[in-house]
Amino acid sequence: MPEIIPTRMSETPPAEVGKHPADSPGISLVVNGIRITAPYGATVLDSARANNIYIPSLCHHPQLQPAGACRLCIVEIEGMRGLPTACTTPAAEGMSVQTETPAVRDLRRDILSLILSEHPYTCLVCGRHARCAEWQTTIRKAAVTTGCENCPKNGQCELQELVEKIDLQDIPYPIHYRGRPVEKSDPFFDRDYNLCILCGRCVRVCQDVRHTGTLAFVQRGSQTLVGTAFGQSHLDSNCEFCGACVDICPTGALYDKRTKWEGVPDSTATTICPYCSVGCQLEVWIKNGKIMGVRSSAESLVNQGQACTRGRFGLVELVHAEDRLATPLIRREDGWWKRVGMPRWRTPPKS
Repeated sequence: MPEIIPTRMSETPPAEVGKHPADSPGISLVVNGIRITAPYGATVLDSARANNIYIPSLCHHPQLQPAGACRLCIVEIEGMRGLPTACTTPAAEGMSVQTETPAVRDLRRDILSLILSEHPYTCLVCGRHARCAEWQTTIRKAAVTTGCENCPKNGQCELQELVEKIDLQDIPYPIHYRGRPVEKSDPFFDRDYNLCILCGRCVRVCQDVRHTGTLAFVQRGSQTLVGTAFGQSHLDSNCEFCGACVDICPTGALYDKRTKWEGVPDSTATTICPYCSVGCQLEVWIKNGKIMGVRSSAESLVNQGQACTRGRFGLVELVHAEDRLATPLIRREDGWWKRVGMPRWRTPPKS
């Protein structure tokens, strides 16, 4: 059980914050009155989440370097001015952090409200959303996404979780719908930038992890969008179609064509990609006893959450192909094939 600190936020003098004994196993800090430990070099956000203390975030992802762009992970730190972002602030010895003060909660609601003002948010703050979902499954394949029920990310969207955790019940800003056409010309995934919240995850994973540089922020100010250089198609801009941007997107702005309208999987399983000898680990989505989709596994030391085009988008068609060999076969003397472990087939009739 973590040690509960009943007194003030920190009993460590300001001069001692950041110092630690040479033989210490890690950093000791206090978060919301609970003393926790963290490894050297960890951020406040990583330290809190490792100890099951919730701090919201949208731009942060384990595969990416901290950016502090969304500002939702702001916290109060004793002795530090303002409200720093937890994802970019290194944890220090003796640090005292508060994540749920009234000032922090109010500012988070304002930030999230501004983010959602350019996203179809009506369903997110509707009090009857749970009842509505039961009766509106037939509108899921609508051409334009205007709410959660006709969004392919429904049930898996990080915005839905954030609105519930932050307890956002009303947004004081009008909806600004971008009116962008859904881009469907490329072969493996669709892009609906009307749902984009400009968190930058897709841009950073494309540039910093995949080192492809296909995606970037284009335009300026209120016209800022994610796109390619000179408005080229992804095929012309040397996109690898690895699906890293799709997997890392927190909303339904990017979604692969194969599983776009399949809904939430019943279960998942881990497997190895069969296409080559590298041994990339994949997470298989299963629904109604069949594979409905594939995601790269972030737990694998081999591919570290990345995949190639074949593994990411071609596995479902391979498994469910009508001419796929599901059992080993042995060729008989007469040229016919016999399944291993099955009774001998009868001799074919003479022509």
